[in-house]
Amino acid sequence: MAESVMRLSPRQRMINLMYIVLTAMLALNVSSDVLDGFVQVHSGLDRTNATYGHRNDAVYAQLRAFTEQNPEKGKPWLDRATDVRREAAALYQTLDSLKRMVVKQADGPDGDVNNINRRDDLESAAAVLLNPSTRRGEKLRGDIDTFRKFVTEYIPDSVKRAGVAESLSTAPFTRPGTPVPQPWEEAKFENQPVVAAVTLLTKLQNDVRYAEGEALASILSNVDAGDVRVNELNAFVIPQSRMVMRGGRYSARIVLAAVDTTARPAVFIGGKQLGNDNGLYEFATSQTGTFDYSGYLEVPHGDGSVTRHEFSSSYVVMEPSATVSATMMNVLYAGINNPISISVPGVPTSAVNATMTNGTLTRNGDKWVAKPSAVGKEAVITVTASIDGTNQTVNTTAFRVRKLPDPVAFITFTGQNGHADRYKGGKPFSKTALMSAKGLDAAIDDDMLNIDFRVLGFETVFFDQMGNAIPEVSQGAQFSQRQKDSFKRLSRGKRFYISRIRAVGPDGVERTLSPVEVIVN
Repeated sequence: MAESVMRLSPRQRMINLMYIVLTAMLALNVSSDVLDGFVQVHSGLDRTNATYGHRNDAVYAQLRAFTEQNPEKGKPWLDRATDVRREAAALYQTLDSLKRMVVKQADGPDGDVNNINRRDDLESAAAVLLNPSTRRGEKLRGDIDTFRKFVTEYIPDSVKRAGVAESLSTAPFTRPGTPVPQPWEEAKFENQPVVAAVTLLTKLQNDVRYAEGEALASILSNVDAGDVRVNELNAFVIPQSRMVMRGGRYSARIVLAAVDTTARPAVFIGGKQLGNDNGLYEFATSQTGTFDYSGYLEVPHGDGSVTRHEFSSSYVVMEPSATVSATMMNVLYAGINNPISISVPGVPTSAVNATMTNGTLTRNGDKWVAKPSAVGKEAVITVTASIDGTNQTVNTTAFRVRKLPDPVAFITFTGQNGHADRYKGGKPFSKTALMSAKGLDAAIDDDMLNIDFRVLGFETVFFDQMGNAIPEVSQGAQFSQRQKDSFKRLSRGKRFYISRIRAVGPDGVERTLSPVEVIVN
């Protein structure tokens, strides 16, 4: 009985063997979620590598720009930076080549690092890096060791140097449950899925660019790009403005070229030392005119000696004033926008304000627009300015206010050059141009004003063979059909008149314009 229990049928032995194989396969299988995680990490490392690359390019460009300005001083440092870039690029390229080899080992000759098909392949990484005939993993470890020793020599900061050395460490690694340390390459690439091996190689590329960046930054910090050597010292007076209004404040800085901030010079004006150490000379003005002043700076030196550097300057105090002018005309016209220019010398536009009587005055950028209301009454513009925090009245200007002159009526037509032209009467006018015209327009265009008016209506007066006047009424500003029919019957040399022309301008005043005599050519 016992013997029959211990003996298994061939079928049962086959089932047991398949179970053992399936269990082993399940133990070796890597979760797809884990593989997806490696893909995301690899993408993030690629972006970081690109960022590190741009940063390193910018630091190297700074070194190269400084060397172009000062070759004698910059070339030794640029040469060191070039060596670092060359070694880092070589190791980066080696890692890139190994990534492609691992992926092609898994997916075939068309394998793409950014689109791995057999991500869970556990043999390809070892076949490429742990093959005893090629020993690529061992060679990679040697290349990393060489680069680590080379690049850390350019990083004087002990903390940063230790960080770079740790990131590029290839020390043997002891896996959990394994008593004997494994070589770095075996611990990293043995039984690793393809996606994990590629991610690890990308992380090593990240470490290489990080180390390169730290070395380049250290080299750049050793170059004093802001160093300027001088062989002459001069004293300078830098006033905020040489023109000062009475009641305003004069302000100037007295400085020494190539000043040492740890030993500022003493400034003396009129035999008295300034009460501050930043060279600020400031006082309130009370009289108008031009004033001169002088003094000297005492500069102490390391050997205890003191040198004196003299200076002199001047300033002008003037009465408060402002400039107010009409940019388009020398008078203001009621009912329209009159451009006005207002400025105060020495005062920014934002600190200038103005008001007007008999109308409104508004700011439009740096310009002003005056719109008077009553004709025959003066418009007075008062300008104030904020000077040293105090508002002062700097100018008052009175303008005469006039009514807009009457416009001239005209027929708009297309000239020989293809541009719009104006026929104002009193000379021959082409019948073809007359027939193509739509109606009557009116405007002021006397080189001072350029203002359009709206025609409300008009009449045309024709004469028959008996000399009788035949009036025809327009359709607003347009020729009526009866007027156009009358145009067709006109022969060469005939004439007619446009009268009772009514028009209104931007001031809202309706007016009757002078007649226009039209001579048909």
